[in-house]
Amino acid sequence: MTLRTNFPRSVREIENLWIPMPDGARLAARVWLPENAESAPIPALFEFIPYRKSDGTTLRDSLRQPYFAGHGYAVLRVDLRGSGDSDGVLSDEYTVQELDDAVAAIAWIARQPWCDGNVGMMGISWGGFNSLQVAARRPPALKAVLVIGFTDDRYADDVHYMGGCVITSQMLSWASVMLAYNALPPDPRWAGKRWRDMWTERLEGSPPFVEAWLEHQTRDDYWKHGSVGEDYDAIRVPVYAVGGWADSYNNSVPRLLAALSVPRKGLIGPWAHTFPEMGGPEPTIGFLQDSLRWWDHWLKGIDTGIMDEPMLCCWIQESVPPATFYAERPGRWVADPSWPSPHVSEQVRYLASNGAASWLDETPGAEVTLGIRGREGHGFDVGQWGSYGSPGEWPGDQRPADGESLTFDGRPLDQPLDILGYPMVDLLLSVDRPLALVAVRLCDVAPDGASTLVSWGLLNLTHRDSHEFPELLVPGRRYRVTVQLNVISYRLPAGHRWRLAVSPTYTRHAWPSPEPVTLTVYTGAQSGLRLPVRAPHPGDAALSPFLPAETAAPLAMEILRTPATRKTIHHDLIDGITEYRIEDDTGRNRHVGSGMEVDDRLVERYTVRDGEPLSLKVRIERTLEMQREAWRVRIETDSMMTADATHFYLSNHLDAYEGDARVFTKSWTKAIPRRLV
Repeated sequence: MTLRTNFPRSVREIENLWIPMPDGARLAARVWLPENAESAPIPALFEFIPYRKSDGTTLRDSLRQPYFAGHGYAVLRVDLRGSGDSDGVLSDEYTVQELDDAVAAIAWIARQPWCDGNVGMMGISWGGFNSLQVAARRPPALKAVLVIGFTDDRYADDVHYMGGCVITSQMLSWASVMLAYNALPPDPRWAGKRWRDMWTERLEGSPPFVEAWLEHQTRDDYWKHGSVGEDYDAIRVPVYAVGGWADSYNNSVPRLLAALSVPRKGLIGPWAHTFPEMGGPEPTIGFLQDSLRWWDHWLKGIDTGIMDEPMLCCWIQESVPPATFYAERPGRWVADPSWPSPHVSEQVRYLASNGAASWLDETPGAEVTLGIRGREGHGFDVGQWGSYGSPGEWPGDQRPADGESLTFDGRPLDQPLDILGYPMVDLLLSVDRPLALVAVRLCDVAPDGASTLVSWGLLNLTHRDSHEFPELLVPGRRYRVTVQLNVISYRLPAGHRWRLAVSPTYTRHAWPSPEPVTLTVYTGAQSGLRLPVRAPHPGDAALSPFLPAETAAPLAMEILRTPATRKTIHHDLIDGITEYRIEDDTGRNRHVGSGMEVDDRLVERYTVRDGEPLSLKVRIERTLEMQREAWRVRIETDSMMTADATHFYLSNHLDAYEGDARVFTKSWTKAIPRRLV
């Protein structure tokens, strides 16, 4: 990677700047300004997230924010109220208070002597979510947004639910992250003597987010708030939407392109939950240069040509052998002028069987009844819900999981076939219990039999007609349902074949139904796979290549302790009990500029006994420590989630230490009724 430091303009950094809110609270901002900004005002770029500007995202920010400032932008990285160095308490994601604060902050930024009144908002993940949400509020100074790894539907495509199923791998896991981070104090460098009072306020006031998330098991008003898909027309500024195929936040990119009426662009590359210039997997691209073209066009009025290019640019991934890590994903860039794309058409393959063998056929055959009883340990070898680019996060060979599913194989292809979009699976099915789910995987099967996961999807069958108003199933009754798989681009080469795998369990990602379920699928005209086939297009070859990746120089960091177990994953099956364990240790690192030392250790455990879905237990233990000279604080959390036939059970415990003395301890326990889950 090129580390570009010879910016057109030198940059001045303000490590902490207070932004006053209308109610008297202050938000803490880290600011980068190009030279002479006060005498020649410029547009501003604004990022608003809870991940601690002074020690949490400093390395990441050092690569990106000075780069934009060096090219003529005022750049502000602001801590949410109740996080980092800002005042207050953070009570949940995307609250009305958060969005009010963002609107007020944008107005304040636009009034500063170094700002010309034009503001862009940007961010990845949380920052992508709230950029869109703030855009829907229409603050006058906000002129464009750039969002990465985001969603437009908080219920359908985030860490809480998928297809109406509780996401086992994320619901408690991400809540435990926020429980620990929300308990960290502000930096005494900026808070001064107030730091301890601010810390106490956070410790006493910030709840375990998972309680609210589990109390809302259907797509009610809680999830509609902050879901811009409720009213796309509320967004009146241009949107650049970006995703990565190894990430979990891609379904919203085509949805936004199809639904928005404002100028818009989309980009999906091979990357994990990270920035396109950082990669993981390769290839990286010069995304900061591309971002500048976006901002220059919409904030400075410079015709950079970016809006003359196709609306959606995607990396078509080539077939690869199954692995749990990819440093690179081979493929090629393609571009589509609009979405839905005129280059994509639907190709149907029907589920067929003769009772002894099952396959995918171009024409519907006779109806055959196929049944499978779900295994509660099924699905723990399917990788992470979304990758951060670390070893062990990708799905390995799917043959073991395929063997625990109903599978349907297509014929080996005579020539390569590209897909781009949402594979859809129609199923005529029945179950023997009133509560059940179905999990569907699409795999690439090589001539040697190796099975690579391409895409997957879930559906809580009580949500078959509505995520807002679910209905119990009638055991034995036939239902026709559609399962939308996650959006994907992929080239299946000649000689390979598609495999569709169907199961009533997927425990790594879908919290299991309260009773063991036998799923029956009926082949024939009403059960099939609909593939979004993308035809070759001559315009793809004419695409201009992306520039090589550039960043600013990284912040100096000193390694004080190397990680003991840098993200190791263990998967065992002993005496019918499946245990899946993740251990992650970042080591101990010191920010050379500020002297702050940080340490983060995590253990996640998932255990379940076959035949006993109510035995599933998720437990997550985390330790965070921060130190500068004699000042040292530590947060320890222990979170657990279980269920019986009628309730989910949550327990969260938090201890806070100053030095070696425990200064705060609190436990939360809650039983939450299951609502058709």
